[in-house]
Amino acid sequence: MITRREAIILGAGALLTAGCGSASSAGPAGSTIASTWSDPAGTGSLRPGPGERLLARTELGPARPLERVIATLAHVTDAHVLDASSPARVPFLDRLGDPFASTFRPQETLTARVLAGAARAITALAPDAVIQGGDLIDNDQGNELATALAVLRGGVVRPGSGRHGYYGVQLASDPDPFYYRPDLDAPTHPGLLARAVSPFRTRGLRSPVYPVLGDHDILVAGELKPTDLTRALAVGDEALWELPPGLSLPAGTELTAGGSPDGPPLPGLVDGFLARALAGPKVQVPADPARREMDAGEVVGLLRPSAGETLDYHVNIGSELCLVVLDLARRAGGSGGLVRPPQAGWLASRLADAEARGRYVIVVSHQPLASSEGGESILSLLDGHPHVIAALAGHTHRNSIEPRGRYWLINTASLIDYPQQARALRVVRTAGGGVAIQTWMLDHTGALGTISRQLAYLDAQGGRPKGFAGGRLDRNVTLFRE
Repeated sequence: MITRREAIILGAGALLTAGCGSASSAGPAGSTIASTWSDPAGTGSLRPGPGERLLARTELGPARPLERVIATLAHVTDAHVLDASSPARVPFLDRLGDPFASTFRPQETLTARVLAGAARAITALAPDAVIQGGDLIDNDQGNELATALAVLRGGVVRPGSGRHGYYGVQLASDPDPFYYRPDLDAPTHPGLLARAVSPFRTRGLRSPVYPVLGDHDILVAGELKPTDLTRALAVGDEALWELPPGLSLPAGTELTAGGSPDGPPLPGLVDGFLARALAGPKVQVPADPARREMDAGEVVGLLRPSAGETLDYHVNIGSELCLVVLDLARRAGGSGGLVRPPQAGWLASRLADAEARGRYVIVVSHQPLASSEGGESILSLLDGHPHVIAALAGHTHRNSIEPRGRYWLINTASLIDYPQQARALRVVRTAGGGVAIQTWMLDHTGALGTISRQLAYLDAQGGRPKGFAGGRLDRNVTLFRE
């Protein structure tokens, strides 16, 4: 099987002769209507190309003249701002392939810069509201959340950790050729690690930001509830960089209760796996107490100080649109969404109020409702409310748009995997009393972000081979509805 590093080398020839994206963005403000990134020659080198105009989708209603904008929104999700030096990370598991293929990415030191570039593109859009769709961070660490919030709110951002800023598997001094090392391996970027973790200043977003809770925000690797062992690893000075001898999962091993891919991992399996892993060779790394793992309540409070124990809330965007946010994150562990018993009744009352006041409704969750435990009951509830126009989600890292009943199921790609995009949404009144959603993708801007996009494009286990960009009708479209 081709490794991430081998795939990067395959595209290196073109990159070394043509340079790794001399432009900092395809379009001046990141709008893919103006320009997109493409690889027309198939060499692995991205270049600015023609934009993608808005195509009409009429499954839920005929195309009619647009009359008046109700609200403009931005949806940025799955940034996975991470501490690439953390000893709580498990990059060696990437060698095992699925389901561990996301434990190392060649572009992972650049996540804060990518989020900052997305914030610049969103600021150029000047939306009425920004939806931060969850998985803002990657590993439930305090320093990750501090970094991500500094990007969004403005100020000095300090992406590094530990004494050196970066000390991990991508160092040139690491002899392991499995990992991409930017100082040595093609496409070379000498000094990239130092630049990636150096402090920088950001203006932050100028629009109100409404957060959604994701599994990675409160769970270790988006799967495990923090334990004494994981907390000690995070702030400790020993890391695992190599795959311990003999560490593997036999074919057919069930990872979660009942075999569900979304539920809490089996405690016995996790404990045994960790014990075997920790018996392997370790690397001494600089410790950092800022890497502490957080309880779910602390994360919720930092994301939205006015919230209680959960991030279920609603906000009105002007006089004609209501956003209803659902918290589907599992506190006991597991990546999939979980609808809690009180949520259906609470949501029903919010929908009734919005309908009584003549407001359209967009329901937002991190995990898509269709794949969440109990999600079908929520979707059935939405089916009965004519003012619901969309259910918006992330989590899958994939752009997709599907009609359901009288509303649209809209998913937005991540900032961590290719195509590394956010989404703009403009709700518009149409002639004859209908409504439409104009939506298009936003590319992040900035030089270091351009390098991240290129590395993500070359990643053999990443979003390009998995089709995360979606089809043409999953990106820049006008969604009409009666």
